[in-house]
Amino acid sequence: MSSFEIIMPKLGESVQEATITKMFVKLNDQVEEDDMLFEIATDKVDSEIPCPVDGKVVEIRFKENDVVPVGEVVAIIALGDATDVEAPQEASSTVAGSESPAEESAETLSASDIQSTSGRFYSPLVKSIAKSENISVQELETIAGNGTDGRVQKQDVLDYLSQRNGSAASAAQAKEVPAEKPAVAPAPKAEKPKVSMSIGAQDQIIEMDRMRRIIADHMVMSKQTSPHVTAMVEADVTDMVNWRNKVKDAFQKREGTKITFMPIIIEAVAKALREFPGVNASVDGYNLILRKNINVGVAVALPSGNLIVPVIKNADQKNLIGLANDMNRLATDARNNKLGPDDVSGGTFTISNFGSFKNVMGTPIINQPQVAILAVGTIEKKPAVVETPAGDAIVVRQKMFLSLSYDHRVVDGALGGAFLRRIADYLEDYDTNRAF
Repeated sequence: MSSFEIIMPKLGESVQEATITKMFVKLNDQVEEDDMLFEIATDKVDSEIPCPVDGKVVEIRFKENDVVPVGEVVAIIALGDATDVEAPQEASSTVAGSESPAEESAETLSASDIQSTSGRFYSPLVKSIAKSENISVQELETIAGNGTDGRVQKQDVLDYLSQRNGSAASAAQAKEVPAEKPAVAPAPKAEKPKVSMSIGAQDQIIEMDRMRRIIADHMVMSKQTSPHVTAMVEADVTDMVNWRNKVKDAFQKREGTKITFMPIIIEAVAKALREFPGVNASVDGYNLILRKNINVGVAVALPSGNLIVPVIKNADQKNLIGLANDMNRLATDARNNKLGPDDVSGGTFTISNFGSFKNVMGTPIINQPQVAILAVGTIEKKPAVVETPAGDAIVVRQKMFLSLSYDHRVVDGALGGAFLRRIADYLEDYDTNRAF
């Protein structure tokens, strides 16, 4: 009988490997097209890998937490019903802790019978997880759903499993046998300096999740790589605010999407980057790489508390409508964990919106391998002195701080200051009569 190899896909140009964070199937499982096989994570994005064919899982070559190079065969599917195909006797690479079919409870759910035993709706992904984790009908019915109309989502099931399996995982770790020491001790690795601290009896210790560890390492690396300098200006964005307030209802009615301040800021940044290519760059040793494309990333806060930076490609070639559509789509996909690898790769400049948290300014860390990052603060009404034909007058104006952190290896104060000033000029001299 013919078979189909499931290989580790290439998730972006710079991605060479991925970690299997979750297996939804086990040996001898019958799978259908679009059933989820496993979940993988890279340093850029998490993705769920669906099955492209119908068949039976006859071989699994990797287990959870294994790092798999792109192009490697992860599993083999025997095509068709494959009821006469026997799985290999040795299944050391199957998911740790999974039970054989003979050991499964009689009440364990299969992917096909969940709907017939329950009035609730369960997605194929939820059914697949329930099947692979041996969740009974009674257990699944008790899981509170946070989706629309109380629908059980993937995260609801994973949270339940985390609570259910917490004690079992601790017990399993305690039983692990230490690996034998090699005959020749490896050379000691240089350890990072550790801050000495005391921990009180009432303190809580929380281990960083995978994304937070990646962010932490990336931020430390950036500070060690680039000498950071930050410049700030306060921009009078009254005209920009008035224009947006005037057109926002008509914009949403005609275009079907909201117009926020961020697309306007991206537009100004993209124009300034065209004029100052030395800021749209990267450093390679003693070489400066001037990027041809202007790809602007915007930091988005996730419900987990982490950050991700989706990228608007060729931002200088898009009008305000295109920028608004891209920004809203990427922000929504980021919060719903639906970003693809291409959505978070290729950025040449980054914007961090401190204003979304009502912060007036910030000094962000450069998103390597870029050489600058812009922080935008909250917009506040302030008294300001303006010149009038009758003389100076104090009036209420809309003000916003802009902060630019730049890599002083290649961006000097003159370049960084002029670039930041140009962004402010574009925002201050906003055409209140422009059409969108």
